[in-house]
Amino acid sequence: MELQKEMILLNQTDQTPEEVIRKSGQLLVDTGCVEEAYVDAMVEREKMVSTYMGNFIAIPHGTDEAKEYVKKSGISIVQVPQGVDFATAEDEEEKLATVIFGIAGVENEHLDILQKIAVFCSDVQNVVRLADANSEEEVKSLLEEEVTA
Repeated sequence: MELQKEMILLNQTDQTPEEVIRKSGQLLVDTGCVEEAYVDAMVEREKMVSTYMGNFIAIPHGTDEAKEYVKKSGISIVQVPQGVDFATAEDEEEKLATVIFGIAGVENEHLDILQKIAVFCSDVQNVVRLADANSEEEVKSLLEEEVTA
């Protein structure tokens, strides 16, 4: 799976998880990975369980029921330098995400994509480099060897 420049948005200013999840989902729709209904399922999943993963990243994806809306596997990336707080009312501290990966996978490919992103982002320096990237090409080069291979 190739990471496309059209699936990367830099320097966004979204304020809420729903805004940034819808934006990451729309990138998946616009590039033919998913149908529109998948975006609503991404928002629904976030209401059920946070997709915040720590180390300043969130990985929103649809519910299991939404798999029927996935046409092909894909990853979208939304960079929000100021961060979006994914904390809920029950959380005691903020859960700030500066890099949001929207994912969709045919069959169980999303599990492989999730694992690769988690491993790459387990090194917070990798996340810092993504959050500081100044071009789509820079984001692609950082991720292509690790995540999309």
